[in-house]
Amino acid sequence: MAARVFAIAAHPDDIEFGMAGTLVLLARAGCEIHYMNIANGSCGSATHDAEATAEIRLIEAKKAARRLGAVFHRPLVADLEIFYEPKLLARVASIMRAVAPDILLVPSPQDYIEDHENACRLAVTAAFCRGMRNFPVDPPKAPVEGDVVIYHAQPHGGRDSMNNLIRPDFFIDISSAIDEKADMLAEHKSQSDWLDHTQSMGAYLETMKSFAAEMGAMSTKCDLAEGWRKHNPLGFRPADADPLANLLGEYVVGF
Repeated sequence: MAARVFAIAAHPDDIEFGMAGTLVLLARAGCEIHYMNIANGSCGSATHDAEATAEIRLIEAKKAARRLGAVFHRPLVADLEIFYEPKLLARVASIMRAVAPDILLVPSPQDYIEDHENACRLAVTAAFCRGMRNFPVDPPKAPVEGDVVIYHAQPHGGRDSMNNLIRPDFFIDISSAIDEKADMLAEHKSQSDWLDHTQSMGAYLETMKSFAAEMGAMSTKCDLAEGWRKHNPLGFRPADADPLANLLGEYVVGF
């Protein structure tokens, strides 16, 4: 049976920047793709109020997920409200049980902003407690069994909050998926001007491609890549489980 893949990130367009090339290849391999941003993007505008911005970004994210044929899961909180705390963890854990993924793609535990880091922590803990009957989730969902393999994407720009380079364990060659990745990112039309205004990220799509080219150069073996690190297997899966390698072997590039 095809694997069930769950991509969880912090904000609308985070999946597109760091994970979408790999997701395109997994969709081509017949996997069932689930897509979720924990925050709704409400702070991502200099012209619209928070409610209008969140609605715009919800529409954009749905369009991007639709390009993958992915199951879309609605965001849970506003921007800058992704905290590692019990109530939000219970909500993320309920969705995790409903999806019951075989593969979980999450942000880097080291990133330039805490929303990204906390999204990672919430997703990993939600996966860890997937089978714990005594952990209450909201809404209630029965615990689930089964292995899940967790992979961490690169931080935005490949660097942590202290601007240190984070080196992945391996790369996925996304050269053949870059057009689809760019099409997904282009659905987030509201963010091009916003990121140029706040973070000097002009040429929105070119910035994404430059990140992919940096990973490709680091691999020394492909032109465009996404970098990944595999999470500690304890509590999640057998040590030798590596479904990304099994599904995308021809695209996997090691050092």
